Amino acid sequence: MKIKKAPPYPFVLDALESAEPYTRPMFGCTAIYVGEKIVLILRDRESSPEDNGVWLATTKENHESLKRDFPSMRSIYLFAEGGPTGWQVLPSNADDFEEAAILACEMILKKDPRIGNIPKTKKPRAKKRK
Repeated sequence: MKIKKAPPYPFVLDALESAEPYTRPMFGCTAIYVGEKIVLILRDRESSPEDNGVWLATTKENHESLKRDFPSMRSIYLFAEGGPTGWQVLPSNADDFEEAAILACEMILKKDPRIGNIPKTKKPRAKKRK
């Protein structure tokens, strides 16, 4: 039996508790949903430790305004080859990591439209013909 590992940065889930968040495993990380929106991913892995921290689900159009709220926010290095994505990271090694993560949670609780995306629904796979 595989033992489930507790999500990293438990203070994030605590800060979102009133919004009744739920989690799902994603890419070896922990995705956090509030309602139908994915809002954050918590990542603390040995591979590519520079991308550990709290990933914000956002869009490229929001990067500039969010950067004013989160000076340490940056693009995720793992995704660098494809150019900037909607996802941004609050790196766990930043001096203001916990403060920035708590601010992100406060913004989510206030329903800031810059954080959170409704995931695309998966299309059912077509059955293969024999």
